[in-house]
This record gives sequence, structure tokens and C-alpha cells, in this order.
Amino acid sequence: MKSSSKAERLLRLLETLRRHRYPVTGQYLSDELGISLRTLYRDIAALSAQGARIDGSPGVGYLLRPGFLLPPLMLTQEEISALVLGSRWVARHADPELQDAAENLLAKVETVLPAELRRELTDSGLLVGPARETPLNNRELAQIRKAIRAESKMQIRYCDRAGEETLRIIWPFALGYFDDFLILAAWCELRQDYRHFSPDNIREMTTLEEKFPRNRVTLLQEWRAKYNIPRQGEKSTWKPAAADRN
Repeated sequence: MKSSSKAERLLRLLETLRRHRYPVTGQYLSDELGISLRTLYRDIAALSAQGARIDGSPGVGYLLRPGFLLPPLMLTQEEISALVLGSRWVARHADPELQDAAENLLAKVETVLPAELRRELTDSGLLVGPARETPLNNRELAQIRKAIRAESKMQIRYCDRAGEETLRIIWPFALGYFDDFLILAAWCELRQDYRHFSPDNIREMTTLEEKFPRNRVTLLQEWRAKYNIPRQGEKSTWKPAAADRN
């Protein structure tokens, strides 16, 4: 669908670029936005003139570098609805640190929205159901997230599906939130391969001072290639099979 104005078209182009961490082709962008390649090239030049750092060229691909910020008042009603629903899900299902962060996020957004949009934030009519009956160990989730950010190895005592406990050194690089379970993706030194662990089955854990020998981005790329998982932001129905959760 074509944008109704150049300003809206530029905003959509900027939002599309921000969803991708890797270069995307001009043809993909033009198809996504419903515009011609010639118009796309002009719009990229217009954004660059306004201060957006867009690397790339025709035939190669385009990547938006960090640092170009939009005023929060440019949020649409649908974007506000998405923010509300996502934040309320986190506030209901995640560990206390993320719950507090979600509540703080909504409060900060509310303070900068104009009055006509503020009601959409507070009275959106979007509800989130109750959390799972067996809550996860909140301390462990916060500790895992910190280890992922710091790229620190962890030592865990893990109970697998057969009830066998093993002591493992892992390189945690991702937490996957699914409807009815959580998955910790990590490189396992014991198995010398990528493995998916259930945080519920971690009996003990210690964050080590030793860092990953390879960075988290590389691990994510290899893991996605191994399981044919699309990059973040792309549609996917992937879910780890029971046999992979060990």
C-alpha cells in the first residue's frame, strides 16, 4: 500500500530500516513500501540529508546506523496498541526486573504523548491473560539475562528429560519466550554443540568471570543457520522440538 504523503512514506521507510540489523536490498524495500526503486533512492537521499546514517548503495543493500532518533509523539495509534500489549505481556509473564521495566516504559511514554493519544495508552481495551501456573525462578532469569549481555560463561547443574543431572559450562546467548515455555539457547562445552535448556530444570547456576571465546552475534548467526531460524523481525513459526530441549 502506498503512503498518502511523502512524510508518511519517509517514516515508513525509516521504520522498515530500523527493524533490520543487516543490509536489505532496494528491491525488498521498494516491494515492502509499495514504491518504485527510483522513489526509494530519492527517499533514502532525503533521509540522509536529514541526518540519518544509511550505509549502502543500489545493488548492495542498505543499513541504518544507530543515532537517528524520532520524537515519541510520532507514534501512531496502532504502534501505541502494540506497545501496550507487549508491555502488559512482559509485566504479567516476565521476571520482576523486566516487569518493573515494562511498567516504567509505559509511564515514560504516557508523559510525552498528547492528550488525544494518551487515552489510547491507558484505555486501549487490550488485555493479557494470567501467567503460567508454575512461575519460573525469577532470580535465575535475571541472572541469565545479565550473563547474556555480559557474554559471560555460566556453570549449571542441569536435569534433563530423563532425570539425569549433569554439570555443564555453557555460553548463554539467547532467551526464547514461547507461549507455554521458555528456552535458553547456549553453546554447551560438554556436548560441544548448541543446546536448548529449560530454565525450570536448572538446579544450580553460577556466572563465571570467563568470557565467551566468540562473541554473541557470531553465536546467534551460527545457531540460526543450524536450525534455519530467520533473523529477528522476520516471520517465523520455529519452535524447538522436544528432542532439542536438553
